[in-house]
Amino acid sequence: MKTVLPALICAATAAPAWEFTPGLPCRLTHETAEVQVELTHDPTQPLYTITLRQAAPWPGGAIFSLQFTGSAPLTISTDRHQISPDGTALTVTDRGFGNVLNGLQFNSVATGRLGDKAVSIPLAGAAEPVERFRRCEVAAGA
Repeated sequence: MKTVLPALICAATAAPAWEFTPGLPCRLTHETAEVQVELTHDPTQPLYTITLRQAAPWPGGAIFSLQFTGSAPLTISTDRHQISPDGTALTVTDRGFGNVLNGLQFNSVATGRLGDKAVSIPLAGAAEPVERFRRCEVAAGA
């Protein structure tokens, strides 16, 4: 019983975390049962990307939107998204991501929508990794 209890406690408290990885590019990642989220930032360009990858292909659609709900609600949309050849990854690239980063850092849920598909992304634990991603500090000589 003593060895089972710690394992149960760890399993009950383990949750997918938002992770920041410094470098060129800096990366911010998160994964749920439904979607993998990856943001990149190359400060030398400057260039940002966000990719939402899921098991099933994304449907067709002219406009992709991200709706943020929580203490700083916001909806942003674009017609400049790209779908991967296998249809499972949706990527948006831009030179500025202030609204996306604000949405991730200051809200509780992000919902990505394309066509009739909506994917919810919980933002619990995102604030500190997003703050580090904003700074995108690259080691000297990198």
